[in-house]
Amino acid sequence: MSSSFSAPELAAHLLQCSPLLLDVREPWEFDICHIDGSTNIPMGQIPQRLRELPADGEMVVICHHGIRSQRVIRFLQPQTSARLINLDGGVDAWARLVDRDMPVY
Repeated sequence: MSSSFSAPELAAHLLQCSPLLLDVREPWEFDICHIDGSTNIPMGQIPQRLRELPADGEMVVICHHGIRSQRVIRFLQPQTSARLINLDGGVDAWARLVDRDMPVY
C-alpha cells in the first residue's frame, strides 16, 4: 500500500507518528540538507540493502523533488508490507513550505 503526503501533511503526521524517513538521494545531496531523523540509503543501493528496511510499519520515502522516491516505492511495494508514503515535492517542498531555514539546491 502506498500514498503520498505534501510537506505540510508530513510535518503534521510527524507530530503523531515516527515512521522511518528513508532519504534515497545521494550522500552529497543528503549532506546539503535533510529532514532531521532521516536515514540515507541512495536509490541505487536499495536492492542490496533491503534487509535494513522494515518489513512492516510505515516508511516515508524522500528525494529532491519526489520522482526518485516514487520509483523506489514502486520497487519496494512487492518487497514489503510496510505502508509506503511518498513526500510530494521532496525536500525542496519541505524547505519551501515547512523548514524555511533549510538550505536548498
